[in-house]
Amino acid sequence: MKVALFIPCYVDQFYPKVGIATLQLLEKLGVKAEFPMQQTCCGQPMANSGCEQDSVPVYHNFVQTFAGYDYIVAPSGSCVYHVRKHFDIIEQTPEVRHVRERTYELVQFMTDVLGVTEIATEFPYRVGLHLSCHGQRGMRLATDSELTPVRDGQISRLLKKVKGLELVELERYDECCGFGGSFCVTEAAVSARMGTDRVDDHVRNGAQVLTGGDVSCLMHLEGIVRRRKLPLRVMHVAEILNGSQ
Repeated sequence: MKVALFIPCYVDQFYPKVGIATLQLLEKLGVKAEFPMQQTCCGQPMANSGCEQDSVPVYHNFVQTFAGYDYIVAPSGSCVYHVRKHFDIIEQTPEVRHVRERTYELVQFMTDVLGVTEIATEFPYRVGLHLSCHGQRGMRLATDSELTPVRDGQISRLLKKVKGLELVELERYDECCGFGGSFCVTEAAVSARMGTDRVDDHVRNGAQVLTGGDVSCLMHLEGIVRRRKLPLRVMHVAEILNGSQ
């Protein structure tokens, strides 16, 4: 199995430790992932800002970079969703279709492709899980309250199996954090209030660590945590599953 690691822009620039944790976690699971150096952005920022045609060369570079791999894995449901759903505006060659079908979010790859049901690691903390909109409602990585009262998902199932980890019950478990890419710039006040609501839900319910599968959301929430000087750590799920303390 030939696997490539795709590291989104903001992970590469601001949270490289998440990329490292992702690679180490895959290696622990027996996957030798490669990191193609010619990779760049998936094109999502431009597309979300209304300039999707300007993203087309980026889309082509992504396909050219990853077409030779069996799977492309990224620690970001948002970027994976963009590749799967937005690359439909370019010609659907066999290479494009292959890349769209074989690009996976990290936990989805672990559970759906590798068949992982638990990770032998320990994390003795109370953890609150933030579900990103793209990962949950786009990639269907978790249930949502509009469709069912049952709370379930691939990330939560893995976290519940981690020794010592207590997954706290949030009041609004599937609510948006307010990041929304350029939305946090154009509607800064609304974005900040939404993020504050999400952080408060974790604090109210006794979370010591706030985690999730999308660094973009976590970056937004961590900014609020830091400004308010709250006793809450923010970690990507890859760091927890990889054994970071």
